[in-house]
Amino acid sequence: MFKTIKNALKTPDIRKKLLYTLILIVVFRFGCYITVPGVDSIALNEAMGNTSGIAGLIDIISGGAFSRFSVFAMSITPYITASIVIQLLAMIIPALERLTKEGGEEGRKKINKYTKMLTIVLALVEAIGLYLSYSSSGIFVNNDFLTGALVVVGLVAGTSILMWLGEQITSRGIGNGISLLIFIGIISGLPSGVITLWNLIMTSTGFSTTGLLTAIGIVIGAIILVAGVVFVQQAERRVPVQYSKKVVGRKMVGAQNTHIPLKLAMAGVMPVIFASSFMTFPAMIIQIFVPDIANQTGFLAGLYNFSIATSTSNVAIGYSIANAIVYLLLIIGFTFFYTYATFNPAEVSNTIKRNGGFIPGIRAGKPTTEYLSSIISKLTWFGGFFLALIAILPMLLRFTNLNIAFGGTSILIVVGVALETVQQLESQLAMRHYKGFLE
Repeated sequence: MFKTIKNALKTPDIRKKLLYTLILIVVFRFGCYITVPGVDSIALNEAMGNTSGIAGLIDIISGGAFSRFSVFAMSITPYITASIVIQLLAMIIPALERLTKEGGEEGRKKINKYTKMLTIVLALVEAIGLYLSYSSSGIFVNNDFLTGALVVVGLVAGTSILMWLGEQITSRGIGNGISLLIFIGIISGLPSGVITLWNLIMTSTGFSTTGLLTAIGIVIGAIILVAGVVFVQQAERRVPVQYSKKVVGRKMVGAQNTHIPLKLAMAGVMPVIFASSFMTFPAMIIQIFVPDIANQTGFLAGLYNFSIATSTSNVAIGYSIANAIVYLLLIIGFTFFYTYATFNPAEVSNTIKRNGGFIPGIRAGKPTTEYLSSIISKLTWFGGFFLALIAILPMLLRFTNLNIAFGGTSILIVVGVALETVQQLESQLAMRHYKGFLE
């Protein structure tokens, strides 16, 4: 990886892309500190001193922008939600499915246009909900219509700017822009994590041997966890495929041996994002209509505490256990859903048969479909349990005396984006070498 970065810095055009990406990232981080118009900074510091629950989850993704109520407070989450909705609708609506699979560049532009339009609508709804939720907390200068309009417009404009920044990074920089913005937002919290580790070692009474051992254990555990995520995301099951001889034009093309690479975690981090959104959705809706729900009791309060148990420890153990079980089942279910939505064994089997290929020892047609389905099923079970374990691990750490909690979703996103960016750097370096050779 370091060799790839070193070679990229030596290449003028790639160095310009890296510099351009870095400048836009600086713009993003700068915007995280620009407070929305109409917010009382003093009251904001008092109200946001201890961000938890669903607000804490959004604050982690936004890189602390939510706790500052900046123009980027909603982060890029409306765009992610809109993308997920469009993907799901493409599986149901035939016209969208044709645009996705057969539309080519024009189809991609139309899908991107629909995603942006839905993003603005979702951002508007979420911005109004945030204003209504915090209007009673005293963080706004006034609670009149003009202040509300300024807050809502500022939040929606911030999400629109982030969407534009992501597109610019993708088209003119390095890596996937949206993923990089989330990546930067998450790793911006690393300094506070280092400070927390230091406070474990150097307490108010002096050096703590127990704190040192705890900090070392946390670091080693994080390294093992990251190594495990890298291993699973890079590992693949290769299904061998043989193609018989056939006539192409006037030539006889010989037999070819190839393989179908099947990832262990084919669905990536999407099932965790789906499950997290599904679990926290009730809390978001309840908090919009009942701002002080955290201080109430009853059915709605119980549903709210159950919903936020994924992202906070300020709830009863019963809620956390029930939430963990439902969360695990949802992740496994969404893993199967997303895997079979992106990989169709019957379609792959027909493609192999149509091109004169076969899997050694397996007859073409239905037996090949059943064989691929069996492999996908086993890989999906493994991938689902792995994702669930990584996502639930921080919830298990809450039962200890440790105050450090790192999100499993955050680790999956950070590792995935880092690997994807390095791979894109390597591909661009390879393309440049090929161009130089041809020239």
